[in-house]
Amino acid sequence: MLIDLKQRVGTAEVDELLSYAVIDEPDALWRASAEYSKHAALQLCGWEEEGLLLGLVGFEETEDGSLDIRHIAVLPENRGKGYARGMILELLTARQPRYLLAETEDEIAADFYRALGFMVYSLGENPAGIEMFRCVYEVEETEDEE
Repeated sequence: MLIDLKQRVGTAEVDELLSYAVIDEPDALWRASAEYSKHAALQLCGWEEEGLLLGLVGFEETEDGSLDIRHIAVLPENRGKGYARGMILELLTARQPRYLLAETEDEIAADFYRALGFMVYSLGENPAGIEMFRCVYEVEETEDEE
């Protein structure tokens, strides 16, 4: 189950996880933490088991009913165990967005999103020459919603 991490932004355990999800440049972790602290529209949730924070997902709920995933990370020793998948499924269930969106420069992350049913599109190369990907998951309407 996802828990709210907004009040824990800046703690060692949240910073460690968030550091795995930010780009590798000076001040990136500080900027991400500051954004989650200052902006009410940005949400930061985590997956915790037996008192240990195993993963986190940061996102923004947009006006069109989409969720824009900003950051997602799992502790290295717990990767491949389904925690990231579980966090995304929890978001789908709890928030019921029209779309889930994510951007990444990591081909492994793009493959992860693709395996979950996201459509993955190349955005071309960023100024540093790294290919960027846009990942889109369109939530199917059920008969109850029609």
